[in-house]
Amino acid sequence: MNARRSIADLSADLADRAESFCRQYFPEGRKQGNYWQIGDTSGAKGQSLAIRLQAEGGRKAGSWTDYATGEYGDLIDLLQERLGSVTLKETLREARSFLGEAPCPAESRDARKVERPDATSGKRTARARKLFAAGKPVLGNLAATYLQGRGITRLGPALRYHPRVFLRRGTDDADPPQRAPALLAKITDNRGQITGCARTYLDPSTGGLVAIESPKRILGQLHGHAIRFWSGTSRSDLIVGEGLENTLSVGTALSEFDLASCLTATHLGLFIPPPGIRRIWIARDNDEAGRNASMRLRNKLESLGITCGDLVPDMGDFNDDLRAFGRDALRRSLLGAMKAQCLEIEDG
Repeated sequence: MNARRSIADLSADLADRAESFCRQYFPEGRKQGNYWQIGDTSGAKGQSLAIRLQAEGGRKAGSWTDYATGEYGDLIDLLQERLGSVTLKETLREARSFLGEAPCPAESRDARKVERPDATSGKRTARARKLFAAGKPVLGNLAATYLQGRGITRLGPALRYHPRVFLRRGTDDADPPQRAPALLAKITDNRGQITGCARTYLDPSTGGLVAIESPKRILGQLHGHAIRFWSGTSRSDLIVGEGLENTLSVGTALSEFDLASCLTATHLGLFIPPPGIRRIWIARDNDEAGRNASMRLRNKLESLGITCGDLVPDMGDFNDDLRAFGRDALRRSLLGAMKAQCLEIEDG
């Protein structure tokens, strides 16, 4: 039996035991219908990565997609990411151990768990920095058309445009890779170091999002970090939002405020505040995920002595509000909500 066939057999055998596999290697996840949901390939809590437990609709058991990054694969791929195996050979050894085919020394496995995340993270971060560096300013191009079409005028050096970014449209390996124009946004830590690059794929024929399942993807590390937009003045207040368009819509109405976009509800709850901030306004979406994320972030911030306020749109998100009511109306609404919450704090 050749190596390719052997890997295929192992992948199929792991898929037959997908739920047991998930419970062993991703105990922080949880079962949701026919999927096991976790935050990312490291096994963190969350819902961004979904693993199919049983075959359905022509799709195989054991296949997975990380909707935050656009990555996907089978359980062999996922096992290599999770364990931190330096080589494919070590990953296959672990798979056989799980299936009861061969021993795998516990000491070596533990050592690999420590080593690989840093190596993998470094490679992705390097790719993210290279991609963002290749982008051009958002001016007179498709990215500007996209943002302007959504009523957004708050831009900044955190945004760039690239006309040909690598893209896989589906999860089928037979699908040929393509390239598509994309709005790029740099993800940074509190020191200003780039840790990732968010890609929003665009359709030149419509000026909107490209028609694929996940038109927004992340390369690199987002956990605790954000896309940042500064107002040019030193302030002790910061507005932290979910999606990029949601946050920029708030920034369009409140140009004097600093902004941080965490891109997803999960990562909103994981945001690490920069030093010197005394108050954070949480600009969440008007849904259950937004409420839960806001609560998680609020609990973290209040334990650090940072005052919090909630900014909630009338519609689904603040870009909906911006397009429906206009910039001036959104500004009055946001400032009114801020003033009311400040008065509550003073009265309390």
